[in-house]
Amino acid sequence: MNQAAGAAILYIDDDAGLRRLAVRTLARYGYTLSVAEGGAEGIALAQAAVAEGRPFDLIAVDHYMPGMDGLETLERLRILPGMPPVVYVTGSEEGRIAVAALKAGAADYVVKTVGTDFFDLLASAFGQVLERAALERDKAAAEDQLRASNARLEALLREVNHRVANSLQIVSAMVRMQSTALADENARLALEDTQRRIAAIAQVHRRLYTSNDVEQVDMREYLGALVDELGETWSTPGAPRVLSLAAEPIRLSTDRAVSLGVIVTELVSNACKYAYPTSGGEVRVSLTGDGDGHFRLAVEDDGIGMVADAAPRGTGVGTKLIRAMAQSLQTIVEYDTANRTGVRATLRAALG
Repeated sequence: MNQAAGAAILYIDDDAGLRRLAVRTLARYGYTLSVAEGGAEGIALAQAAVAEGRPFDLIAVDHYMPGMDGLETLERLRILPGMPPVVYVTGSEEGRIAVAALKAGAADYVVKTVGTDFFDLLASAFGQVLERAALERDKAAAEDQLRASNARLEALLREVNHRVANSLQIVSAMVRMQSTALADENARLALEDTQRRIAAIAQVHRRLYTSNDVEQVDMREYLGALVDELGETWSTPGAPRVLSLAAEPIRLSTDRAVSLGVIVTELVSNACKYAYPTSGGEVRVSLTGDGDGHFRLAVEDDGIGMVADAAPRGTGVGTKLIRAMAQSLQTIVEYDTANRTGVRATLRAALG
């Protein structure tokens, strides 16, 4: 694409003869020049062009001008809204000034010489600067489109998580209604376990649609809500269970958060059911960073303990779920049963 075609240039120079020659010579390159004899006039023309909605595509500024030199003019131009790129014009021995102009915001500089070579160099600089400006505009437009697309996708994903959470809540309510209608105690308890598992998953999606991050879950907040719900479920006046959580603000992806949430639900439920079958007690949950991109989960109680490698005391579904969820995290749950009382279940897994 020819960046010169139709480009509007403002050329600021106190040399009237050079201004006239610039208009004639640079027109052959496709540039339309407006001229100003000094910095004040140039700034006024640039302001007027912006106000009329047709700002210049580029401004060229000579250094040596009476009253307001090029550097001061450049500084004043920089504060204009939507200021176009500036090409600075210096003398042949003014490398220091050229560097100062570049530091002040000029896009390029050209050394003023006698003869047509100067205009060839000036036209070349104009073309390069305009091309870079066009590329920067295209890049900015593409980034704006990408941000807008990401915002739409995040809004859509947030809505999906909202609907999933609502759907799971409906399913949980249906399971609860079904459990209350059953006379078989074992069947009712199995459905209550299912309801807790559904609630653990729903809690993840609830966190996602209420958070600014739709891809990762703050595990301290998530486990805090989950432990509170489990405490309300398992604690009774006759057998109060105290559930506590000590968690670092670790973030996990949705699938890993779901796996960990199900594991915590099963381990806490097992502790409440089997560690304290007829009395109250404490269940402690902790989640900490464990170095090298890993985390460690621990669930422990002070209950009646368990025999190593003992057969599941319930249906065995919970044990299978723990094993399956741990495998999805590429780890295993280890049980410390060395003491006569209490059990400590731990796992170590990668953050991502």
